Amino acid sequence: MRPLSKIAPDWWDYTTLDRELLDETERLTRDDLLGLSRPGFAIRFYDTLEEFYLAEALEYVTAWQQATEDNPAGVCGPIGPTEQLPLVARLVNELEINLKYSHFWGMDEWVVGGKEVNLDFPLSLARADMELCFNRIRDDLSMPPENRHFPKVHSSEYTDSWNRVRCLVMQGGQGDVKHWAFNDPPKRAGRYVDNPPSPEEYRKLGTRIVDLHPLTIVQAARTSGSGMVHNIPNQGLSVGPRETWQAEKVSIWHPGDDDNPFGMRLTTLMISKKIVDTAVPMSLLADHPNVQFNFWRGGIGTCRLQMQ
Repeated sequence: MRPLSKIAPDWWDYTTLDRELLDETERLTRDDLLGLSRPGFAIRFYDTLEEFYLAEALEYVTAWQQATEDNPAGVCGPIGPTEQLPLVARLVNELEINLKYSHFWGMDEWVVGGKEVNLDFPLSLARADMELCFNRIRDDLSMPPENRHFPKVHSSEYTDSWNRVRCLVMQGGQGDVKHWAFNDPPKRAGRYVDNPPSPEEYRKLGTRIVDLHPLTIVQAARTSGSGMVHNIPNQGLSVGPRETWQAEKVSIWHPGDDDNPFGMRLTTLMISKKIVDTAVPMSLLADHPNVQFNFWRGGIGTCRLQMQ
């Protein structure tokens, strides 16, 4: 039987992996990470945060520049990181990029009482996209509201849009529980008491309501809620693996303050070696044909036990 989680015994997560894999991860140096690239999995280092977030913002811009009336196209973007979003708006305005045929998909949203939160909710992810990016774009260049797709509990419009429009790039961050969007590992219950879902089963999941792993809730409280765990919803809406595989490229951005030195190394190693385990949802990207991991060099850190 696989080990119980050291974080939350009723859940699956990366602490249930084989100890040899965890030990191998700890030994990886910063330079070792660059050597883990392979066909279909690119690794990029950036020397400064300015360069890092500019490169992230440019993924939006270059995708939107390809959109035409006959061939609309867009990008799916995260909340976390967020520093790229004002840069996106500034670039659109300065370069006068008309977004008439461009599209955007939000990755996820919080759920309270069985319904997605509205824009008045302080943690609303759609609200962050609007305030940090779309509301800053000039009216004559702005994206039509119907081209901005945010996940809903009743998600048919959102999921149908993935079939109508090319997603050139899906951006993401990586949370402490090794998710992208809110694709968290599942509870250790029912059919999944002894083993987590198979990769094939997990890959079929589309946009849906997700029960959030306790580590995700704690992270959100730490980064966005002043530690008020009791105010963080325990469910979220998430773009699914099914939509992720419709994106032509998946680009994950690691500034070093969303996940930690160990976590960034673990998913890089698993994707490089094609070790897929749904206790580490990010590892499913090992099977996507075009994935890129982007690191700020100063945020990679080292793995060590040391009182601080």
